[in-house]
Amino acid sequence: MGGLKYGMEYRPYYLAKEWVKMGHQVTLVGASFSHLRIQQPVVTTNKDFEEETVEGINYIWIKTPAYESTFARIQNIFVFVCKLWKYSRKISEFVKPDLVVASSTYPLDIYPARKIAETAGAKLCYEVHDLWPLSPKLIGGYSSWHPFIIVMQLAENYAYKHVDKVISLLWNSEQHMREHGLAEGKFKCIPNGYCKEDWENLNLKEEIPQTHKLLFKQLENKIIVGFAGGFAASGSLDTLVKAAALLKEHDNLAFVLVGKGPEQEYLEKLVKERSLANTFFLPAVKKIQIPRIVAYFDVAFIGGIHSFLHKYGTSANKLTDYMLSAKPIIQAIDEPNSVIERVKCGICVEAENERLVADAILELTGMTREKREKMGEGGRKYALENLEWGILAKQFLDEFAK
Repeated sequence: MGGLKYGMEYRPYYLAKEWVKMGHQVTLVGASFSHLRIQQPVVTTNKDFEEETVEGINYIWIKTPAYESTFARIQNIFVFVCKLWKYSRKISEFVKPDLVVASSTYPLDIYPARKIAETAGAKLCYEVHDLWPLSPKLIGGYSSWHPFIIVMQLAENYAYKHVDKVISLLWNSEQHMREHGLAEGKFKCIPNGYCKEDWENLNLKEEIPQTHKLLFKQLENKIIVGFAGGFAASGSLDTLVKAAALLKEHDNLAFVLVGKGPEQEYLEKLVKERSLANTFFLPAVKKIQIPRIVAYFDVAFIGGIHSFLHKYGTSANKLTDYMLSAKPIIQAIDEPNSVIERVKCGICVEAENERLVADAILELTGMTREKREKMGEGGRKYALENLEWGILAKQFLDEFAK
């Protein structure tokens, strides 16, 4: 949990911001340390928690230990949950909530969240970002009988049985939840959205760096297949680079990857080994500059590794950025019934299959510009009508007014 002041996670911040605009009082309770943030809130040495108000949103930061290792992260989780339980009655009496949302990636916060809700007579929501403990089991290779997994599984089952509603970011996750105790009619998918202000009057926003402008100027007569985001193994960007290698004889194509991350050295090595003159890297830009960057793309790419988890759905922020920029999208993720398929604003192919990615690139770039633009406009129309944070925030609260 964070915000513009602290960095990721942004979803609670954007929803809270919209609820404040609607006239609600909103309090976010979070751990004082998270590896996702660019800046950590300060909790006074002799205190267990600190309060502050930012942009009309009330924050309560519970002091937790910093971490680097997996074990230390688990310690951070348990310290936060235990302290939240300890102060749950105090928080409930101070905030007097009508709705309590348990929104951590892990499900353990459902216990103190339910205690807060019961004390206040409030409704209880469990918001699912990832399916835990299924995610650490599949990604980390944990056994179903590992003590940590058992504790998480009990918490997940408890959540589904005791909440008024589950709000999930994952389109296809309802069946999994039903199998673990969620009653029919208690599921609602509300994906990630976009901030309207970030996309209005783009000509007034910050200019992109000169190095970026110069490259795009150099490539102005090419059809640009682009990616903007983190260079992580989970994004399978090597699939895009390998597709670029398959298409190296197509002089009208250029591939531009904008960002940074742990896979950058490997990706640059791959480009060098395959002597790719059609593939370029640019440094990461600020979040507010992303719309200007994506505007230069003709086709946008998003990928993923083969993962059983993706069958439950994904909710990547960059997908919304691409849709708002009216770009046709190639999605190389094993996600059935994805938003790209439903809206018909791009082509979906198997994950980690450079041949299919290359074929999709040729299909899209072989179209007339008008046809590509029409496909991209379909995605933009859908995003404008369905994915603005104000729309999503209202949908969220409407679920608890029924």
